[in-house]
Amino acid sequence: MGIFRDSLDKATANTLTRPLPKSPQAQMRFLVRTAKGTRAAADMLGVSQRTVERYVKGQIKQPRPELAARLTDAVRRRWQPRVRAKARQHAVTTGGITIETRARFGYTAAPGTTDDARIRLITQHLPPDYASRLLDAHTVGATDQQLQQIAAEGLQEIYFKERGRRAAGLHVAFTDIDYVELDF
Repeated sequence: MGIFRDSLDKATANTLTRPLPKSPQAQMRFLVRTAKGTRAAADMLGVSQRTVERYVKGQIKQPRPELAARLTDAVRRRWQPRVRAKARQHAVTTGGITIETRARFGYTAAPGTTDDARIRLITQHLPPDYASRLLDAHTVGATDQQLQQIAAEGLQEIYFKERGRRAAGLHVAFTDIDYVELDF
């Protein structure tokens, strides 16, 4: 995973209205129900079908650490899909997305202007069209570099160019990312 993919996953998870199931048995039951059977859940987790059945019955109480991580991750990806879809739809149509980042920004601009890169802390709301591009790219499995490029274009247009009101020839380089947080 990359920093942008993780941040988009975290932003989506922040929209959930109920907590994830806590016990491995409850998580496994949820996974079996959403995967439509124990065989599909077993294939998803990389364990045997019998192991999944033992968790569902409560015969195994504590999974190995790597299985516990895979189980929690699988449940987290499938938990409350309608709530996630509604939050994404709101971000894409009317809400937009807020990006907070500390990174190095440099410029290529007209002669006589500064192009020295420096670390900046930026919190900026991006309009729905950039949110749509980010979320669509995330959905189809874009690389972290591609997601970074979309965010850089959004920050360039909204923050640095002020929606075309200034710095017409400016091109922003978005590098050395310390952290990125996204929110719907």
